[in-house]
Parts: sequence; C-alpha cells; structure tokens
Amino acid sequence: MSNASQFLVTHGLPIIFCVVFLEQMGLPVPALPWLLAAGALAAAGKFHWLLGLEATVFACLVADFFWFYLGRFRGAQVLGLLCRISMEPDTCVRRSLNLFTRYGWRGIVVSKFVPGISTVTPPMAGMSAVSPARFLLFDTLGSFLYCGAFLLLGYLFSNQIARIAALADRMGSVLGFIVALLILYVAWKFWQRRRLLRELSMARISVDELGRMFDGGDNPFILDMRSKTELESDPSIIRGAIYLSKDELEARYHEFPKDRDIVVYCSCPNEVTAAKAALMLRRKGFKRVRPLLGGIDAWRKGNLPMGIWEKASLSATTTVLLSQPPASTEPRAPAPP
Repeated sequence: MSNASQFLVTHGLPIIFCVVFLEQMGLPVPALPWLLAAGALAAAGKFHWLLGLEATVFACLVADFFWFYLGRFRGAQVLGLLCRISMEPDTCVRRSLNLFTRYGWRGIVVSKFVPGISTVTPPMAGMSAVSPARFLLFDTLGSFLYCGAFLLLGYLFSNQIARIAALADRMGSVLGFIVALLILYVAWKFWQRRRLLRELSMARISVDELGRMFDGGDNPFILDMRSKTELESDPSIIRGAIYLSKDELEARYHEFPKDRDIVVYCSCPNEVTAAKAALMLRRKGFKRVRPLLGGIDAWRKGNLPMGIWEKASLSATTTVLLSQPPASTEPRAPAPP
C-alpha cells in the first residue's frame, strides 16, 4: 500500500473532507487524486464510500455557499479576488461569465467539471440573483455528480490505481520527473501570461485624464467591454458609454469615428479585455484609442459621472449611438471629505 493510501486509510473522512473543501475554496489543492484513491480503497473494503460521498458533497456545499453569499454582497470584487489565485487570472472571470451566460442554472452543474471555473461560479450565481434554494438544488446535484463520478472511477479501476501507486512508491525518480513536468508547465503558463501582458502594454488613460477631457469639453468615444451578465447584475456604466460585445466590436468597428479619442474599459484584472479590444482597433487603423486604467471600478471610486445601461437599448439604439457623439457628461462631483 502506498504512503498516500495508508495516510487516507488512517485518517479517512477528515482528510477527504479537507482536501475537497480547500479545492472548492480556490486553493491549488487537487482533490481528484484523493477521490480516486478513496474510491479504490472503498473497493478494497478499507474506506466507507457512502460516508465519503456525503463528506465530499458537504465540503463542496460549505465552500460554495460561502462564496455564493460573498458574491451576493460583494459582487465583482469577489470574482477579482478569486481570479488572482487562478493559473490564468486575466481570463478567469470572462470564461466563467461566458459559461454562466450560455448554460444559465445548468452552468452551476457543468462548472464542477471545468478546472478553474468551479470556484468562480458560486459568487457569480450570487451576483445573478439566483435564489439560495435554487442554488442549493443545482449545487448539490453538481457536487454529487462530481464527487460521485471520481469515487466511482476509483472504485471501478481500483486494481490499476493500486498498481500505479505501488510503482510510484518504488520509483522515486518517476515522481521527480512528474514534479519537474509540473514546474515546467507552471513556468510555461507564467511566460505565456508575461508575453500577453507585454503585447498589451500600451499606454492607458487614467480616470483623472478622462475626467479632465470631459471638463475641457472634449468628446471621447467610450466603449464598455464587460459581459452582458455583468451589466445585468451591475447596470452602472460610465456616462455616455456604449456597450458592445466582442463579436459586435469586430463586426462594427468601421462605424467608429476616427477623428475622436476612443476609450475602452472593462472590469477584468490588468484591463486585459479592454487592452485586447484597443489593440484590435489600432490594427484596424484607429490611432487614438486607449484602455482605461483600473476600468469601471477606478472610475466609480473617483466619484465620476455614471449612467445606467438599459437592456432594451442594445438592439434598438446601438446603430444610432454609433453615429452620434456620446451623451454629454455632467461636471465631476466633488470628492467626499
């Protein structure tokens, strides 16, 4: 019996509960190997599979409800916090929102099987005004399927898992090779992210600069590049901004004015979505385009003019808005004492 298996047999349910709980809380603790090992031990009669299933599902629910209620009261700030511990923090929110937008409540179930997304979905469900009872129903279903599936796989392939564990114990060099591969993978992902940030390292415009443009009578063309789900949960926009999705931006960029400054903003870490949109527009010949440093959160903290996005206006008036200057903005309100 391998050391890990012996450890699981000795300490049992508390270990499997803690591992699953920490994974669902967003920490880089892989629960999959432990679930497979628990299933294999259950096949050998050394682990109670039903109590293990109950413990793992309960661990998921405790962690998920913690993030669900934080998402309900703290919203996008919680998503940003979770994505800072993701392997791909700059795309974590966007991928999660796309999944939730596509599948709706079913995304709560699907997300359990998508690495990097399962921890982000509960706060997003809280932001989307999903009722606690409805969330409990589908989160329980997703947790049951996720934990039960891997416990069952471990049970069915217990012989193969036992052989792999025994071989790994006898061949320390193999484990060292696996660790080396993991280190190389993390280094490669880090290099990818640094390359992306270098590519998008164009000059940003600060909220103070944009505010001074309004105060001086300039008329910048402002694009909101957040997801539709974010807008529906938080319809506040920069006064005069126009919302466009990524697909609409690529299809309608030729309608944008080239004789005005274009400011693009989002709410993701490092303004990556806005920077990508600005980079695309620059490649299409727009020279006066910059992302907004800090996005809408920085604008809001600066106590600067805000407007309200109207859902119906997306299809009805976007064509008109693209051919006209944005609505005039009121002077900046004084900062609170």
